[in-house]
Amino acid sequence: MAGLLLRLAGSLPALAAVIVVTFVLTRVLPGDAATYFAGPTASAESIAQIKAMLGLDRPLPEQFWNYIVALFHGNLGMSLTTGQPVLTDLAARLPASAELTLCGLFVAIGIAVPLGIAAAVRQGKMVDHVCRVLVTAGVSLPVFFTGLLLVYVFYFRLSWLPAPLGRLDAFASPPPTVTGFFLIDAAIAGEWETWRSAAAQLILPAATLGLFALAPIARITRASMLAVLGAEFIRTARASGLSGVTVIITYALRNALLPVITTLGMVFSFLLGANVLVEKVFAWPGIGSYAVEALIASDGAPVQGFVLTMAILYVLLNLTIDMVNRALDPRARRGS
Repeated sequence: MAGLLLRLAGSLPALAAVIVVTFVLTRVLPGDAATYFAGPTASAESIAQIKAMLGLDRPLPEQFWNYIVALFHGNLGMSLTTGQPVLTDLAARLPASAELTLCGLFVAIGIAVPLGIAAAVRQGKMVDHVCRVLVTAGVSLPVFFTGLLLVYVFYFRLSWLPAPLGRLDAFASPPPTVTGFFLIDAAIAGEWETWRSAAAQLILPAATLGLFALAPIARITRASMLAVLGAEFIRTARASGLSGVTVIITYALRNALLPVITTLGMVFSFLLGANVLVEKVFAWPGIGSYAVEALIASDGAPVQGFVLTMAILYVLLNLTIDMVNRALDPRARRGS
C-alpha cells in the first residue's frame, strides 16, 4: 500500500506539468475563441466584450491562477460550443468512450492471446506466419484507415452492419441511465431491441480498435510464451507425462501472464488516444470527438479538461496494473 501511495505522489508532478502545458498551448496556438464565436462580421468592440466576459483580456499569469483556483473547486470551466460546464459534458460522454475502448480491448485480447499462444507452440508453422502478418498489418495500418475500410466493406458493400452514425440507430432510444454503458443499461432494463442496436453499432468501431491493439498483445504473448516454454520446469512437466494442454495452460501461460498484463495497461492507454480518430470516423459521441470539435472552435476549456482527464485515467491505470502485478507476482509483494 505504501508503494502505491508513493507512485500516486510521484504522479502529481506529471499531472501538474500536464496542466501547465495544456494551459499554455491553448493560449498560444493559432485561433481566437472570442473571434470565432463573435462571427466574421462582429465588430472589434463585440470581440473585446466577449474576451472580457471570458477573462481572456487578463494577463496570462492571472488567467492561470484563476484556472488553478477553479480546478481546486472542481470547476473545469464552461464549454462555449455546448454552453454547459466541461465537467458535465465529460461525465456525459466518458461512458461512451469507455464502453468503446473496453470492447475494443476485449476484441484484441480474444484474438491476440490465443493467436500468440498458438504461434509460440507451433513456431515456424502456418499459424506463426499468420500471427506475424496480422501483427505487421496492425502496426502498419493507420487506425482511421482501418475504420474506413471496415465501413466500406461491411456497411457499404455487404450491408451486414448498420450505418456508422453513433451509439444507436435512428429508430432506437437510449436505455435508462444506470452506468452509461448502453449494453449494460439495456440489459438491466430488459430492452433487448435497444441492446441489439447498441451491439450492432459497436461492432465496427470496436473491431477497428481491436485490430489496432492486436499487434502488441499478440507479439508480447508469443515472445513471453516462447521464453517460458524453453524453461527447465516446462521440460520437467512434459517429462512427468502431463498432457500438452495442461503444460501450456497451467504452467506456461500462468508464468507468461505478467508481461502480457503489463502490456494490456499500455495498450489501453494507447486505445484512449486512438479513440479520438475512431470516434470521428464513426460519429461516436465520446470525449475524443468532443475534444476535436472544441479544438476546431478554439474552445480551450474542453481541450484542457479532456487532456487532464486522460492524464488522470493514465495514472489510475498504471496504479491498477501495479496492484494486479503485486497480486500475481509474490516477488513484487516482497519487494514492496
